[in-house]
Amino acid sequence: MIERFILPFSEKDFEKEYDLIIVGSGIAGLISAYYAPENFKIALFSKDRLEESNTYYAQGGIAVALNPEDSPELHYKDTLSAGADFNEEKIVKIVVQEGIERVKDLIKLGVNFDKIDGLAFTKEAAHSKRRIIHAQGDATGYEVARTLINIVKDRKNTNIYEHYVLIDLLTYEDEVYGGVFFDTKERKIRIFTSKYIILATGGAGQLYLHTTNPLTATGDGIAIAFRAGARIMDLEFFQFHPTSLDVASPQRFLISEAVRGEGAYLLNAFGERFMLNYHPLAELAPRDVVTRAIFFEMLETQDRIYLDLRPIGEKKIKERFPNIYKKCMEHGIDITKELVPVSPAAHYFMGGIETDEYGRTNLKNLYACGETACTGLHGANRLASNSLLEGLVFGKRCIDAILNEDPAKNHSIPKHQNNLLNISLNEVNQGIKILKKILWDKVGIIRNETELKDAENIIDNLIEKLHNSFILDRSFVELKNMLLISKFMINSALIRKESRGAHFRIDYPKSKEEWKKHIIWEREKEVIFCEVNSLPSFKKNC
Repeated sequence: MIERFILPFSEKDFEKEYDLIIVGSGIAGLISAYYAPENFKIALFSKDRLEESNTYYAQGGIAVALNPEDSPELHYKDTLSAGADFNEEKIVKIVVQEGIERVKDLIKLGVNFDKIDGLAFTKEAAHSKRRIIHAQGDATGYEVARTLINIVKDRKNTNIYEHYVLIDLLTYEDEVYGGVFFDTKERKIRIFTSKYIILATGGAGQLYLHTTNPLTATGDGIAIAFRAGARIMDLEFFQFHPTSLDVASPQRFLISEAVRGEGAYLLNAFGERFMLNYHPLAELAPRDVVTRAIFFEMLETQDRIYLDLRPIGEKKIKERFPNIYKKCMEHGIDITKELVPVSPAAHYFMGGIETDEYGRTNLKNLYACGETACTGLHGANRLASNSLLEGLVFGKRCIDAILNEDPAKNHSIPKHQNNLLNISLNEVNQGIKILKKILWDKVGIIRNETELKDAENIIDNLIEKLHNSFILDRSFVELKNMLLISKFMINSALIRKESRGAHFRIDYPKSKEEWKKHIIWEREKEVIFCEVNSLPSFKKNC
């Protein structure tokens, strides 16, 4: 059973009312705050520091058809091709077209993209043209986040709350009007109400033992929205990046796809360039293809896989990838002279909160954008460098929708004081360790029914163990959220008896036409199926 609320609270915890609450400080949340009207009273909440987001760590860049040799039509085709024929075509067209203007806005705001006789473009996997713009070589996310954070901090109508964890949303019937937060510095529950709420809480890579995502990426927004009654979709599609630096770390360092776009090769332990055996595009095949190829090569050789950057040349490596060069040197690896050990790691969640083309959910006054949302843009496998672009486009579109919709009404704050039992922090930490290992081992790159059912039983037991228990701690909230997402991810993976994009079932290795439909979940309802290109489900009779 999924509880409606996971921590006790009451009207005594009320703090303040706003016109707009934005939860999340990555590109989607920050750009929403930027485009919001100046007469709005805004609260921007971050679970950690403002800088702690997937955006901040993004290396590769932003895919946008600004190269004279490129076009939105080609970008559209590449996105569909990488997405395994599962994308929502209307959404793809919106993003590749409007993304051009949103990137131009970033440039006007002062984001300093790299230039060589105009904007410098690079190529990444599954792109037919050089269309990825980048900043500081391989620190695009840092440059974008830094610029937007400085702008938002200067806005007098925006209050910033760092180290505030959203626990649950307040609803009256199908309308959202506030949020219950945990102030981790003061260790207090605080309630804020608002006319509109945007969830931009990011991804969920911390579900897995190995991930490129920061520690904050625990899928909170998806789980919170579901408990409130929002629909969630495509949870079986989780992208594993092929090349993270293969060293022990709770957050794996990403070796950007751009290095392969600039000429780096993948080699097995015998020094063989193996990707040509798996796909005609070799190292520039779609991410899901490269990830599985590495997985199978590691299985066959029982050894590591390596990235060889030496064909790029020492000078270009240091100029184009200074961050990667520096990080690898910290681990004693000189990428201008030595092979770099790499392995796949959980990277990006294609699934999330179902939204329409303006970030609306099935709940009134609740919007979602960025990785926490699922618009159908990415299909079954995200095209490289489309994620920052999506955040830009839908952050703006959420604001456009809000300006044309009635605000939430004032409602009294309910009291939630169930007979909750205390649980120890040690039990919580142990639960997180079990969850991450189980998902990596049994719900990862290669899946099958037996292991998925094993994982389902273990996750269900953990959920039952934590039912009606609590401890006032961020890790407890994260575990509850991760367990909820895991449950429906596994259910979706079991239901989808085919392989498509990032979802690969070794017992059903082919894609099937009858499975060109989204798997959607809503609290206390049976599973919903909706054909591709017929979303959103809540506006149709799926």
